[in-house]
Amino acid sequence: MEPLYQYAWLIPVFPLVGAMIVGLGLISFNEATNRLRQVNAVFIISLLGASMVMSFALLWSQINGHGEYTQMIEWAAAGNFHLEMGYTLDHLSALMCVIVTTVALLVMVYTDGYMAHDAGYVRFYAYLSIFSSSMLGLVISPNLVQVYIFWELVGMCSYLLIGFWFDRKAAADACQKAFVTNRVGDFGLLLGMLGLYWATNSFEFDVMGERLENLVSSGTIAPALAALFAVLVFLGPVAKSAQFPLHVWLPDAMEGPTPISALIHAATMVAAGVFLVARMYPVFEQIPVAMTTIAWTGALTSFLGATIALTQNDIKKGLAYSTISQLGYMVMAMGIGAYSAGLFHLMTHAYFKAMLFLCSGSVIHGMEGVVGHDPVLAQDMRLMGGLRKYMPLTSLAFLIGTLAICGIPPFAGFWSKDEILGLAFQANPALWVVGWSTAGLTAFYMFRMYFMTFEGDFRGNDLGIRAKLTAAATPVFGPGAMDVKELDHDTHEEADDHGHGHSHSPHESPLTMTLPLLILAIPSTVIGLLGRPWNNTFEGFISAPGEVIEEVAHFDWTEFAIMAGNSVGIALIGITVASLMYLRHKIDPAAIAEKFPALYQFSLNKWYFDDVYDRVFVMGCRRLARQIMEVDYRVIDGAVNLTGLATLVSGEGLKYLENGRAQFYALIVFGAVLGFVIVFSVV
Repeated sequence: MEPLYQYAWLIPVFPLVGAMIVGLGLISFNEATNRLRQVNAVFIISLLGASMVMSFALLWSQINGHGEYTQMIEWAAAGNFHLEMGYTLDHLSALMCVIVTTVALLVMVYTDGYMAHDAGYVRFYAYLSIFSSSMLGLVISPNLVQVYIFWELVGMCSYLLIGFWFDRKAAADACQKAFVTNRVGDFGLLLGMLGLYWATNSFEFDVMGERLENLVSSGTIAPALAALFAVLVFLGPVAKSAQFPLHVWLPDAMEGPTPISALIHAATMVAAGVFLVARMYPVFEQIPVAMTTIAWTGALTSFLGATIALTQNDIKKGLAYSTISQLGYMVMAMGIGAYSAGLFHLMTHAYFKAMLFLCSGSVIHGMEGVVGHDPVLAQDMRLMGGLRKYMPLTSLAFLIGTLAICGIPPFAGFWSKDEILGLAFQANPALWVVGWSTAGLTAFYMFRMYFMTFEGDFRGNDLGIRAKLTAAATPVFGPGAMDVKELDHDTHEEADDHGHGHSHSPHESPLTMTLPLLILAIPSTVIGLLGRPWNNTFEGFISAPGEVIEEVAHFDWTEFAIMAGNSVGIALIGITVASLMYLRHKIDPAAIAEKFPALYQFSLNKWYFDDVYDRVFVMGCRRLARQIMEVDYRVIDGAVNLTGLATLVSGEGLKYLENGRAQFYALIVFGAVLGFVIVFSVV
């Protein structure tokens, strides 16, 4: 197996080569390259498939006991400073490589159907390939500097992919918002990274942790300063993994094509933040303040995302807030020291959330045949309903993903989420309460999405609803939902009559789109069994650096039943309430919204974060810029203009004294001398 490790650097290089070749073709021979659409797609998918095969081989080798492998070369040297680059392969990097390559490959297959008629089809594949390369480079990076390089490359790819349809203002604004928000976190990461190097003289993860612990224990560095460095580093994951308060970019990022939502904003890029926390665990675990900050940031984010998702009508934005909430669970797990539990949830979530996003894309693809290519209509769940009859495979996959994320056994999400909640209860019961209540909210809003989309009657042809949706930017039914009993079925007409779609009913997506859904449904169902608590093979494979896993002599079934019963019980309550409101219509959502208008508006307006940020930062920066412009115009330009005017006036006056006559110059000198004599005589 040793040659496999020696050539493992090819894992990120293969998709990079694909992106370079296709990109050069687009630059040099644009028309010819765009005509070879599926040839380019097969080429890029094949190269990523080679990376996936190597990733699985490495994972299998690690499972069978191969030790950690690191290959380094000296990149830069100056005096005592030496910077090395290379790659490292251990249990964590091998697992992340498999997650990235499998999800990326299935997303690329799905893209062939979803983007079939898009003019940017080939360009989109090139972007997907370079993103996959950047993410794979990040997960095998051996030190913090190399992580930072690929971290920024991943951010650049995110900018390109979110703004893929850059001619749409919403997409252009969304990619800029994501870019700026992530720059805030990345600046903190850079400051923390430099601070840690100043303190430890190293960028190696293990070395930084060991030296920082010694420096703090010996009193060389104040604990507060070490905590500051750690929190600054954590700002990077806060932005990249959409944690409070830098979470605002992720829902807007849904303006990109749906395959991007599945690849970047559910399974891989946003998971990079959790991955970096895992890599930096040797540093964080030595600093209680940092661990507490991480835990409560994750807990608050999970609750925040769940409460906002309650009132979302856009199917993709609902899943986006769900992603924010689930990422909060992972970060909370890292903060309480549940290292393997957090990474276990990262793995299970990657598969079922990628499937849910791809299902939403399948739904949008089917709805566009009825309502046209208008995201306001094609993505709004109030125009859906009854799609299970028209899209059985998509509805089945979405139901499996919903059960998984709700934590219903035996689906994958149950085992990973339940393990986090159990460990949170041991670490801090207050964190468990937040996580437990969030689990109930998750079950409610996910089944709300399922019922509104796939159950009941199809509402896509109701022109009355269409008119209301296009006329008003905010929903009028509550909590953000449509009361199906009040629909005006007399207004049903063919969409073709109004120049929108071409069909009276939606249709199932092609095989290239449904096959990845069915494949992802398999790990979403069974992969969680790796983390069953009585024989947790995942924890035996992935453990915190330096942690020794002790074999449990006796598994406490009573404790497991109580904790699992609590988490499943609150989920069942959420499902029941959702069914009463959106399936059986025993409870009127509008009445609840009217009864609690403040809470409803608070959720609907996303806790007013966007409004506050717009007023404080956007408008505040504009006001500051205008004031600076006034200073520049009146003071700086005024001083320059005054100097120029003085020069002009003095020059105009002095030119009359320059007549070229020596006698006149002598007279001036004599007059000046006489003036000085008189002045000094008087004094």
